[in-house]
Amino acid sequence: MSATVDARGVGVRFQFDRQRRVLSPTLARFRRAGGTVWALRGLDLRVGPGEGVALVGPTGSGKTTLLRVLGGILPADEGTLAVEGRVGTLLATDAGLLGLLTGRENAELLGVLSGLSLREARAAVERVEEVSRLGEAFDLPVSTYSHGMRARLGFAVAAQRDVDVLLLDEVHEALDREFRAVMAERARAIRERGGIVIAAGHDHHALATMCDRAVQLDTGSVVRDDVADSVLA
Repeated sequence: MSATVDARGVGVRFQFDRQRRVLSPTLARFRRAGGTVWALRGLDLRVGPGEGVALVGPTGSGKTTLLRVLGGILPADEGTLAVEGRVGTLLATDAGLLGLLTGRENAELLGVLSGLSLREARAAVERVEEVSRLGEAFDLPVSTYSHGMRARLGFAVAAQRDVDVLLLDEVHEALDREFRAVMAERARAIRERGGIVIAAGHDHHALATMCDRAVQLDTGSVVRDDVADSVLA
């Protein structure tokens, strides 16, 4: 495995209508924008095999937007981006989960949506149940779950995919101490085989267990990039 991330001069802008509602790229072509905000501008980031990078900075600094760009969810409006390797994302505690379905049903559905065959998804459910450690709650509707339980389920499903680049956005902060250790072990295993982990959040202690490098963002740009202990301090 030789996972790499190479972002050069990346910029992402959000356009708003006159009521300050965000316009999608399609709508922006047909409606007059009331204003533009650059969430990222001139951002450079290079990450090599085996690295764990913590993204830190105040709310609104661009951490989530950057992760969404790296995950292919948002396009960059300027600059270039190259991500080598299979990307796995866990960017919200309830991402893709349907509240009316049970944990078991959600696990099967998300497995299929991630590219597994129905047979493969069903075969993976038992492992998801084991990893999530939800016990009897695995067969209850997800609408009854706490944020931490949803994060456990989402992580357990994501862990079934063999990814080279793992992107995490504050989801570890919803987990209890026991399950944070499970996530940290997963991150370590990915990095040991040459993969990359990029995690954003405000819990610096949790980030330090997964990352040895930290990148500080402010107003959509990198203001510091150094070893994790130095930046997080």
